[in-house]
Amino acid sequence: MEIVFPRRFRGPLTSAQGGYACGRLAALLAVDEVEVTLRLPPPLETPLAVRHEGDSIALQDGDAVVAEARPAQLNVDALAPVSFEQAEDAATRHVRVGSPDFRECFVCGIRADGDGLGIYAGAVRGREPLHAAPWSVRESTRELVWAAIDCPGAYAVGAAGRGEIVLGRMTARVLRVPDVGERCAIAAWPLGEDGRKLFAGTALFAEDGELLALARQVWITPRS
Repeated sequence: MEIVFPRRFRGPLTSAQGGYACGRLAALLAVDEVEVTLRLPPPLETPLAVRHEGDSIALQDGDAVVAEARPAQLNVDALAPVSFEQAEDAATRHVRVGSPDFRECFVCGIRADGDGLGIYAGAVRGREPLHAAPWSVRESTRELVWAAIDCPGAYAVGAAGRGEIVLGRMTARVLRVPDVGERCAIAAWPLGEDGRKLFAGTALFAEDGELLALARQVWITPRS
């Protein structure tokens, strides 16, 4: 079996958006909670081999392991829901982070053709350091949920003051995939750090406060 990441789903200009790549791999495991570790930037438009190893999966580019997925326990609790209106207000405080290589990110970048998700997280008034972003769902799959709840975590861990950071690991559970036309809110909050590792929680809420998805992330800062 092979996976190909179309260029549409780029994060940096030359590799797949991390959450989307994790979601594609997680979909191949028949469990509720999956941990995906990104070992290398997932290349675009390249057939990548899927290797099953017991309960786990490895995604390979030749002999190089790009990512690994395995069943895991999601050790994070969601915070109180953020409303769609609060998320809209938070987005007005969005400040873009990252190098120009991320300017066209499928989730948080600017797409001239409008084919990205357009999710722009900002600080929630009165609940800092909580960040949030609105998502008006135009297309909906489980992989897109993983993608949507990825990038806000980078803002929650303070990426703006740390230089380039990249997603290293994401553990998530999707309780329900939202319907096309739903208005949702994505929340993200820091969970501490350990050296170059930065930890974040992210959650997706329906407009009525229903928890749709929950994730724990590990972000990696560059070596100084």
